[in-house]
Amino acid sequence: MRVYSSLAELAESESDFGLAMGVFDGVHRGHQAVIDAARGAGVGVLTFEPHPVQVLAPDRAPRRTLTSPEHKKRLLAAIGVDFMVVIEFTLEFAKRDALDFGRELLSCGATRLSAGEDWSFGKDRSGNMLQLAEWGRDAGVQVIAVGAVNLEGGRISSTRIRECLKNDDLQGAARLMGRPYSVLGEVVMGKQLGRTIGVPTANVAVSEELLPPNGVYRVEGNGIPGVANIGTRPTVDDSEKRSLEVHLFSNEISESYGWWLEVGFLSKIRDEEKFESLEALKVQIQADIAHVRNELNV
Repeated sequence: MRVYSSLAELAESESDFGLAMGVFDGVHRGHQAVIDAARGAGVGVLTFEPHPVQVLAPDRAPRRTLTSPEHKKRLLAAIGVDFMVVIEFTLEFAKRDALDFGRELLSCGATRLSAGEDWSFGKDRSGNMLQLAEWGRDAGVQVIAVGAVNLEGGRISSTRIRECLKNDDLQGAARLMGRPYSVLGEVVMGKQLGRTIGVPTANVAVSEELLPPNGVYRVEGNGIPGVANIGTRPTVDDSEKRSLEVHLFSNEISESYGWWLEVGFLSKIRDEEKFESLEALKVQIQADIAHVRNELNV
C-alpha cells in the first residue's frame, strides 16, 4: 500500500480518487461504511497519528488502541484501500484554521470526500461536514457525510468494541467489526518453556493494541488455527507483565523470530489458572489443544 505523509504529497502523486477521512481505530463496520462511500476508480484513507484524543485530552484517551498503525494499514489493504495519508497530529496541527485545512482537502486531487456526519476539523473543531459540503460544491468535489451505522440497538463504535472485549464477548465484538477481533505483533524470543513440554509457542510482542482479558483462547494466527494464552503465566512465572503466547496447528510455522503474526480471537476456552505443578499445566494445555482440535475436526 502506498503511504503519504501530507495532502501536498498526495496531490503530487494521485488523481481521480475518493478519500475517506477519520481515525479508523479498529476499521470496524462503521469505518467501512465511510470508506465504501468514497469508493470509485480509486480510494484512499486520510488518518491521523497519534489519535487526536491522545494529544488534546490525554487523560481521556484509552491506554491501548484497537489497531496499531501497521495493523491498520494491513486491514485497510485487505478491504481494497489503495493508499493512506497519515498526518502527524500535534497541538500545532490542531490550531490550523478550518477553512485553510478545508481548502487543502478540496485541492488534494480527490473527486469525493467522505467522513462520518459528526466529523470535525480545524481549530476548536470549528469545521464540520456541512461547511465542507458547501465549499465542495464551489470546488466541484462531492462531499459525503455518512450517518452512524447501527447494530443490535446501538451505534457501532470503538467504545462498544472495547466494552465487548472487556466483558469476554468476542462474538459481539466480531459482529461490530465485521470480522474476529485481532492483534498484530512481532514474534520474539521468550523463555522457550513451551518447547520443553512439547507445545512450542510463538511469543507475540503486542505493544500498542488492546488484548482481551487473561485466559486461553481458540485463535487463528495468519489464518492458521491454534490456541493462545494471554496472561502472566502464574504457574511458571507469576510476573506482572502480560504476554501473548500462540500455539498454531501447523508443522510449517517457522521457529525463527522477527516475523509478524496477526492473531484473531475466535472464542474463549477458559480463564488463566495457577496449577500445582508444571506437569499439571502440561496436562491442561494438552486438553485445551484437544478441545479446539475436536471443535475443528482436525
